[in-house]
Amino acid sequence: MSGIEKACYHCALPVPPGAHYLVEIDREPREMCCRGCQAVAQTIVDNGLTDYYRHRTSMPAAGHEVVPEEVQKLALYDHPGIQKSFVRQEGDHVREASLILEGITCAACIWLNERHLKQLPGILQVQVNYATHRARVSWDEQVIHLSKILEEIQLLGYNAHPFNAERQEGLRRQRRAKDLRRIAIAGLSAGQVMMLAVALYAGAAVGIEASTASLLRWASLILTLPVVFYAALPFYHSAWNALRGRRLNMDVPVALAVVGAFIGSVWSTSRGSGVVYYDAITMFSLFLLSSRFLEHAAQEKSVEAAENLLKLAPAMAIRVEQDGQHLPVPVMELGEGDTILSKPGEAIAADAEVIEGMSTVDEALLTGESRPVPKSAGARVIAGSINLEGPLLLRVTSVGENTVLAGIVRLLDRAVAEKPRLAQLADRVAGHFTIGLLVLAVVVGATWWWLEPGRAFEVVLAMLVVTCPCALSLAAPTAFAAAGSHLLRHGILLTRGHALETMAKVNHVVFDKTGTLTYGKPVLRRIVTFTELGEPQCLMLAASLEQASEHPLAQSFLSRVTQAELAQVQDARNLPGKGVSGTIAGLRYSVGSAAMSGLPLVELPGDLPEGATQVWLCDAQRALAVFVISDGLRPQARELVERLKTAGVRITMLSGDALEAVAHVATEIGIESWHAAQRPENKLAKLQEFQQRGDVVAMVGDGVNDAPVLAGADVSIAMGGGTQVARASSDIVLLSENLLDIQRALQAGHDSMAVMRQNFAWAIVYNLLALPFAALGMVPPWLASIGMSASSLVVVLNAMRLR
Repeated sequence: MSGIEKACYHCALPVPPGAHYLVEIDREPREMCCRGCQAVAQTIVDNGLTDYYRHRTSMPAAGHEVVPEEVQKLALYDHPGIQKSFVRQEGDHVREASLILEGITCAACIWLNERHLKQLPGILQVQVNYATHRARVSWDEQVIHLSKILEEIQLLGYNAHPFNAERQEGLRRQRRAKDLRRIAIAGLSAGQVMMLAVALYAGAAVGIEASTASLLRWASLILTLPVVFYAALPFYHSAWNALRGRRLNMDVPVALAVVGAFIGSVWSTSRGSGVVYYDAITMFSLFLLSSRFLEHAAQEKSVEAAENLLKLAPAMAIRVEQDGQHLPVPVMELGEGDTILSKPGEAIAADAEVIEGMSTVDEALLTGESRPVPKSAGARVIAGSINLEGPLLLRVTSVGENTVLAGIVRLLDRAVAEKPRLAQLADRVAGHFTIGLLVLAVVVGATWWWLEPGRAFEVVLAMLVVTCPCALSLAAPTAFAAAGSHLLRHGILLTRGHALETMAKVNHVVFDKTGTLTYGKPVLRRIVTFTELGEPQCLMLAASLEQASEHPLAQSFLSRVTQAELAQVQDARNLPGKGVSGTIAGLRYSVGSAAMSGLPLVELPGDLPEGATQVWLCDAQRALAVFVISDGLRPQARELVERLKTAGVRITMLSGDALEAVAHVATEIGIESWHAAQRPENKLAKLQEFQQRGDVVAMVGDGVNDAPVLAGADVSIAMGGGTQVARASSDIVLLSENLLDIQRALQAGHDSMAVMRQNFAWAIVYNLLALPFAALGMVPPWLASIGMSASSLVVVLNAMRLR
């Protein structure tokens, strides 16, 4: 036994002779290859995380000690100036950062990092995305610093650094190049071995000299070596780690098939008689590696859209100094209130407000809106959008992690990290299927050994190869990834993993009114005067008074006049729910509801729009004017309602607005079921009433008061221009604010479920048909490898139709 090389229990590298690095794991001393692995393993044991060693499916990199020089480098990440580009401030002391973890090899690595960090004092939330290796960490700055979090990750043997889309793309390219290298080697070997196999098959049929057949077999053996000992290594690692963790995964039958077929073939080659399976080994490995590559590509598609968004933001900006000098600076050095210049053709560096200039901006990748959006003084622009026509002078409102762009990416991360229920079910079924397959292979092998021993090995090999459960595991994830990418290109952002699955079941859509079916921006439609004062003078008086109001209607007046036109108001009084009063040029005026002035009001013209709000301007003796204000309907509202009705979906409107306004909107767009003057708790009660009678409810809203109802719905949809609270509570965000995208999302849900059912049906029917034929000895191993790969390829290509 002394000649057998010992492997490190943590990373599986050879233990150097004379090394004595021991850690007690599960009451047994385990040998490590270095002090770094010893430190990592001891940290895992000390934190009660030894389940990691049972559940991992791949080996981590070798551990290393965190030396003082590295600790000093990590301390730089605590500097506010450095944190500005990747850390988001959520409260006085709460911080959130997006990090990339290097060294992640399997799901157990995710579990280990999440469990360890959550045990640290001051850590509020940890979520690691397996597809992207991106971690979102929230912490209390008063209790723990970012440098300590990074140090703890390094103690586990992983490396963490701030997320950078370009760096992440580089790591992905390296991984893709390694996968392609394995596929290329398997492909070259399979091509050469298949040519030799044709000669062997033809020779067996028409006659071939024994020496020639032996030569062809030995040549096939040599050509198969790179596949068995390099290209197929990922299968062995995954299977070995699963067995060490006392589990079975889909790579266990794969590894058994490859290793068993190779050993049997080598035995036959050395004896000069019997059947060899070099062609099946190389083809099986080639097709399976290709299927896995397509699977990884499909996973990457689900996060590609998010990272494409991150690449929109430029690295540099032109800051305009107080002396008028234009200074190029890194975007991370910008602060709120800075003035920057955006030139035509450039990406806008930060969320900002236009101070000066007129242009159009391309926001297609952010909102799905294909037409350029005009921008002028006072308009808001989003980081990453493209300035198309003229220079814009901008005042920065948000930078770094506080931008709209960063918020969209955070929501995307959340959606990708959450595995849909159907995907979880498929994984469990695939696990049980693997166990059943191995048991059945033993039974069938024993039966064939009793009936015809010479064919037992070939039949068992064909069974293990033909029924690999890859297609079953791919059925749901590929469909969700393709559909999510398709919707994002149309400005529909999925923020929860279950959203598409639930949208396919929706039979009742509930709408808020203001900001959802309407724009939520009251517009002054008409001015009716009753005295010698003209419309401009009445508007000036009303706008001057409205300076003291915070009511949304105030902006309807202030947007119609310039600052220079406003009069000075003395003794201004804001009466909530009624209006504003004040003294202008020695005269007392009031603007607000009809009941505010207490004066008899004049008769109004009969041609005023229905459902509009009336705001009265009065002095101390009489009514001077009435302002007619209404909120415009979104142009797609009526068409959306018609489409939903045609699809058999029930529609209800719940609004906190007055009866007349709600009734008017409901009549305009054709909604029969509506409720006015609804407080948030009333809306939630109505929603629960619908759910109790069996409806699957989708709620569409935009405001803070909609957040509880959005959270209570089966699936919730927030308008992209709504409040941050509404977006955070929702499952889907309409970045485009196009109401017809609601119907598109519903259709995508139905299409995704249809594709998933097709994929599941194909995977199940294929295995049910292939397994009996293989067990009866009617499927040779080389044909089994083609069938297995074809089944996975059909699933992936079918899912790609959703794009």
